[in-house]
Amino acid sequence: MRDGAEQMLKKNEPRKLIVNLVLGKKIQRTYRKMKGQEIIRAIEKEEIERIAAESNQELPKIYVGDTVRVGVRIREGGKERVQPYEGTVIAMRNGGINETITVRRIFQGIGVERVFLLHSPRIANIKVVRRGKVRRAKLYYLRDRVGKATRVKQRFDRSL
Repeated sequence: MRDGAEQMLKKNEPRKLIVNLVLGKKIQRTYRKMKGQEIIRAIEKEEIERIAAESNQELPKIYVGDTVRVGVRIREGGKERVQPYEGTVIAMRNGGINETITVRRIFQGIGVERVFLLHSPRIANIKVVRRGKVRRAKLYYLRDRVGKATRVKQRFDRSL
């Protein structure tokens, strides 16, 4: 912690913490008798809202089994372009600001999996192409399947 935050914690005032030290901003917020985990969740929620406001686009509701098209920002030299990566979501992990999805696709007969941090600035956009009907939280069994056996049934009761 920085000196200012340590001094504030030593005093017996209402618990004021400088929560945006990570960003270098000294904005004081009052958290009354909140536990550490609650403070972290509150900070993560604020960051997610800030990222959503900056990107000006909503993150679609993504489920395991969905086929998604992820626009990945790639920098080559001085230029930046968006490269689409389309595949099936086989796993979702964590939550809040650290939420990730694992997307699997077959490229030239070889299975390629890629993990995307949903709130990363490298993600330009995410579009759900089709909804999948699965009964598992993780679809790692698709790694052992070949050809038509890797298909996931389409689900029609959820909107894109």
